[in-house]
Amino acid sequence: MMPPDMLAAFFVASVALGIAPGPDNLFVLTQSTLHGARAGVMVVLGLCTGLLVHTAAVAAGLAALIQASAIAFTILKAMGAAYLLWLAWQAWRAAGTSAAGTIRASGALSARQYFLRGIAMNLSNPKVSLFFLAFLPQFADPARGALVPQLLLLGSVFIVATLLVFGAIALAAARLGKWLGSAPGAHTWLNRVAALIFVALAARLALPGR
Repeated sequence: MMPPDMLAAFFVASVALGIAPGPDNLFVLTQSTLHGARAGVMVVLGLCTGLLVHTAAVAAGLAALIQASAIAFTILKAMGAAYLLWLAWQAWRAAGTSAAGTIRASGALSARQYFLRGIAMNLSNPKVSLFFLAFLPQFADPARGALVPQLLLLGSVFIVATLLVFGAIALAAARLGKWLGSAPGAHTWLNRVAALIFVALAARLALPGR
């Protein structure tokens, strides 16, 4: 059984990591600002669903196989970078075709589509699995019993922390987007900023190394 103080320390570390700027929370920020709270929350739920897959992969040892295979890792990184570039193109195109003051209208998707977008964003980044592979075992101890249940518990705690932090980001960004929506030309510039952020994230993901 994992001690409560160990779980508390892990939760605090997970919250800190969720606050630190990264691809996922920047994605939540841009989607919420552009499309509102519902879109942001559904993206967060999608990202957390992706984390469930990463947790299971680490517990099953699949992430270790990805780490060992340079080809698999490169293919996954290329897929993730391509997805981000596609999102950048969508945002840039929306900036050029939308009228000012219609911040919620452009690129509006269903709740299910935003949810799937969050899953795709998370699963297309192999660095998440490698991060889990490096981070979770630091808090697991074979002396406390089987490692798989411990890793699954830690992954669940991390997902709860992510849900809370990213949910707060989504709601705050949605309020910001609503306020900016009344400014002339705000929608165009927000989409262009989002496109540039997606390009930067794609470039970061495509860089050599792990």
